[in-house]
Amino acid sequence: MRRDRGSGIGDRRSISGSKRRPLIPDPRSPVVIKLGGELLEQPDDLQRLATGIARLARRSSVVVVHGGGREIDAALADAGIPTRQVDGLRVTDARTLDVVVAVLAGAINTRLVAALRRAGAPAVGLTGADASVVTVRRAAPVASVAGPLVNLGLVGSPVSNGTPRLLTDLLARRYVPVVACIGATRDGQLLNVNADTLASHLAAALRASRLVIAGGTPGVLDEDGRTIDRLTARAAARLIRTGTAHKGMVAKLEACRAAVRKGVGDVVIANGRAVRLDLLADARQPLPGCTQVVR
Repeated sequence: MRRDRGSGIGDRRSISGSKRRPLIPDPRSPVVIKLGGELLEQPDDLQRLATGIARLARRSSVVVVHGGGREIDAALADAGIPTRQVDGLRVTDARTLDVVVAVLAGAINTRLVAALRRAGAPAVGLTGADASVVTVRRAAPVASVAGPLVNLGLVGSPVSNGTPRLLTDLLARRYVPVVACIGATRDGQLLNVNADTLASHLAAALRASRLVIAGGTPGVLDEDGRTIDRLTARAAARLIRTGTAHKGMVAKLEACRAAVRKGVGDVVIANGRAVRLDLLADARQPLPGCTQVVR
């Protein structure tokens, strides 16, 4: 693995096998922003993010996808239901799915839509089940980084279903779709979908110029704990294989690799508390605390 000095901002580094490219999104394509649930718990964080998205929506088409892992964990604990995750993917049984749907489609989605409305954005709350925004099938057992195959239960894997017409219709009318990470099979069975996976799928289906994955960490960290400013898809796979990336970052990097492989311009993983989303979505230069993933 070759390591070069990054952009000169702090301790950032680049891991790639190709020439560095600046962050230059295509203004003609939508931007998909995935918000980690940890960014949506506190009112101040929530409203700041909503304000940035509202600013961006005045000049660009925006689709928002959100998770809610910690609030789901808390609700499961209150209900006495054990929590189990494998490489950032939640093992889901019927009781867990009921809680997931209630927290994501009910509490968090409505709260985020209301915050965007206060910020002046015409937000529309959805799940992936609405009008076949995201059609899924039961996910196959996955090989964990630790080795064994794990059956994830009632977890969905998105399938190709063409362009999501509901989203394109809303975008054409300048609405901001806000999608909770729940999908449905062709026969209408609801399934839990990892938010990074769902955002990656929608970004590819919409031919997005950029996918932004905003969470609580400063991009992807190397083995010394320093932010990597740029990764190729191949280098991202290497981080997973060597164990440098672990837990939730495994699912994020797999989603990044899928997005750029399917034609998304690039993916930026960012600390949503440290970077203004409206600036990040069309930034032309690397920003502190961010990792750009390219093909």
